[in-house]
Amino acid sequence: MSDADLVTATDVRLMQGLAQRVTAARLDLVNSDASYGELAWIWGKGHASVGASWRRRLWFSGDDLVGWGWVTLPHRVRRNDGSVKDVTGAYLAYQVHPDHSELVDEVIDWYDGTTVGLERTVVAQAADKFALERWAAHGYEPDSDALGDTGSWTQLNVRDLDDVEQPVLPEGFRFRTADEAGPQAVVQAHLDAWAPSPYTVEAYEGVRRTPPYRGDLHVLVESPDGIMAASAIMWLDEANRTAEFEPVGTHPHYRRRGVGRALLLHGMQRAQAAGAAHMTVACLGAPGHRAARGLYYSVGFRQFSRDVPLIKTGG
Repeated sequence: MSDADLVTATDVRLMQGLAQRVTAARLDLVNSDASYGELAWIWGKGHASVGASWRRRLWFSGDDLVGWGWVTLPHRVRRNDGSVKDVTGAYLAYQVHPDHSELVDEVIDWYDGTTVGLERTVVAQAADKFALERWAAHGYEPDSDALGDTGSWTQLNVRDLDDVEQPVLPEGFRFRTADEAGPQAVVQAHLDAWAPSPYTVEAYEGVRRTPPYRGDLHVLVESPDGIMAASAIMWLDEANRTAEFEPVGTHPHYRRRGVGRALLLHGMQRAQAAGAAHMTVACLGAPGHRAARGLYYSVGFRQFSRDVPLIKTGG
């Protein structure tokens, strides 16, 4: 294989398999963009529009994938409000099985060789002391902007599903599934929650085609006037009996009314019925991002691990 191969659906399935094995061994070492559900979400929504900017390398031990790197190169993003965002640096998502930690240096060398002259960012887990030491040895430093009070570092939150509270919606609101609501309503729900966004019906169709997506585990709340007030996708990892929320969003007009909380509880009940025993969700962990974190805490989630954004300037 070439070091400059584009990412394929087959690659993503292999990466998800590694995510399942690392989850079973050391959940705190699963990198932020390398979880079973996050891989599906990133690939599904993005491969048609920005897939040309993705490069990957895979490392095997026998027939088993034990490490991978996925670089996003500079590209242009067009959002639903007509604005354009130019991404000028490079970003690496990666995962190495803890039994093959020596591969981290190879991942770093490949990343640096693929992105010469660019500003480079990457995220490692705080619990992965070996990886943090190796990134530092190659000239990567903590990203002060990402680590600031309103920065972009994330934390992983977990809870068991043995005792899920009954959801209570405001009067006139009701739960829907994506299959019931239809693609246009599903996409609009995402755009309302995350505007401005590049999400489109085509992107959603990509998500729908990406395992392990299930329409019955993509839940929404419909308001009395027919607007989708909140939505969430759950990704079920049957091997580990875990489910992951990604993404979760609420329409600005319906926040602080109990809609998001009810949706999370309803989603966890559905995940439990589908076979999950544990639930995970990632959120921004910086002090300035209290709202989402407080919402997850209110339904029983607690922080389990966190990441450390790193940066290296071009040259």
